Amino acid sequence: MTRRRVTRPVRRPTCPRRQAVPRGAGRAGAAGEAGGAGTRVSPVLWTAAAHAWRLLVVGAAAYAVFAVLGRFHEIALALFLGLVAAAMLRPPAGLLARVLPRAPAVACALIVSAVVVLGSLALVGEAVAGEWPALVREFKEGLGRIQDWLSGPPFRMDSHVLEDVQTRIGTYLSSHRSTLLSTALSGAGRVVSVLTVAALGLFCSVFFIYSGDRQWSWFCGQLPQGARERVAVAGSAAWRTFTGYTHGIVLVAATNALLVGIALFGLGVPLAVPLALLEFVAAFVPLIGSPVALGVAAVVALATKGPLVAALVVALIVVIGQIEGQLLHPLVMSWAVRLHPMVVALSVVAGAIAAGIVGAVVAVPLVSVAWSVRQSLRTAGAGVPPVRADVPPAQADVPAPPAGRSRWWSRA
Repeated sequence: MTRRRVTRPVRRPTCPRRQAVPRGAGRAGAAGEAGGAGTRVSPVLWTAAAHAWRLLVVGAAAYAVFAVLGRFHEIALALFLGLVAAAMLRPPAGLLARVLPRAPAVACALIVSAVVVLGSLALVGEAVAGEWPALVREFKEGLGRIQDWLSGPPFRMDSHVLEDVQTRIGTYLSSHRSTLLSTALSGAGRVVSVLTVAALGLFCSVFFIYSGDRQWSWFCGQLPQGARERVAVAGSAAWRTFTGYTHGIVLVAATNALLVGIALFGLGVPLAVPLALLEFVAAFVPLIGSPVALGVAAVVALATKGPLVAALVVALIVVIGQIEGQLLHPLVMSWAVRLHPMVVALSVVAGAIAAGIVGAVVAVPLVSVAWSVRQSLRTAGAGVPPVRADVPPAQADVPAPPAGRSRWWSRA
């Protein structure tokens, strides 16, 4: 007789049901358990802390970059000047390269541009030297007219007060002559550094124009495989924006200088050509440079031609500003630079505070390039093909060049 084996069911331990945890409370709970029993961190505080340390890291990296650039600011300025020269002279060098070898084409472009710049400076020097005696005489007469004008209605200032101001100015200049001479000598010492930066910028521009595409291809080839595409997209957008800004600002500055020169010559203001050149240089500082240059022209007009002509020059400031802001910038620079005027003004002021006049000139193209790189990387991450850098936006659907040929240094 066999016994029948009876199997009993095995009881498995039951686990308590997992309660639903609100979104974001998991990390907070983990942080609270790590911090101590019964302590929980608010999700808002957790998110704020996460963003805060990232911002601190980014700020520290930006500070380190600017500290290095400030330490070697002359080299950075020379590279910037080389890039500006490459942006301006690479298109004509490419045209000359169709009929000449590459090296003579680059040399011809550089020589012609140097002749134009030196010729302009010589013209200004000749104009100042020719008009200097008459200008000194007109300034003396103009100061007398200004004194009579201020002493009459509606100002009715005491003439003795104005004479006392002139006497104090003369006394200050005579007593601080040694200080002024030492300042002038120190300024003469800076001429050497300026010439060094200009020579280094010219040297860099030669290689940028001649073989910039090969340099960029070599640089991209040194990067990891996963980063090459993003760096190529960022470089393409950066060069497109930089060349567009450079061409646009030069065209705007030349137009402003031509209008100012014609207006000052028509009003009979002396030194019309040097003041027009001053307007050309000052236009490279957006929103601020042109009014400052025209303010100098207004002072010259007030001292030589009287308050009526000076008032007309002040009106010219308003007209030139409207033409520049409402016509030239939208037509010439809108496709390359898309920045709000408030961003432009803040960039210029911040650059001037950080690095003086050079910072005011460099700030807007730097911010424009950074914004363009950010937008291109965002577009490339979304799967939309970025705009090519070697053609205007209207021709962006043209097939790309063969593989292996860099597009960063192509003509904008």
